[in-house]
Amino acid sequence: MKLGVLVSDYKICVETIDRMKSDNLGLVLVQNGVYHAVLKEGGKESSLLGKTPRLYVLSEDLQSRGLSAEQVDKRVKVIDYSGLVDVIFNDFDKVAWL
Repeated sequence: MKLGVLVSDYKICVETIDRMKSDNLGLVLVQNGVYHAVLKEGGKESSLLGKTPRLYVLSEDLQSRGLSAEQVDKRVKVIDYSGLVDVIFNDFDKVAWL
């Protein structure tokens, strides 16, 4: 099963994602979750970046927080709302929101 998880909280409990069983996990960083793609907490990258090679961040949420695509970690693909719809319908069998 291809599972897409929309992460909307910066202080999300990583253990929740670790407990999700999926053959193919993808994370979409939205709302305050976009901080996982750009900020380094205590000099370290977000632990979410190592959970899966399928990482996306919503460009509109970056912009509304004063961040730019140039600040995003190279492992994370920047998408817009249209791209989000494509990812949800084409890349995932199920979607969860955290």
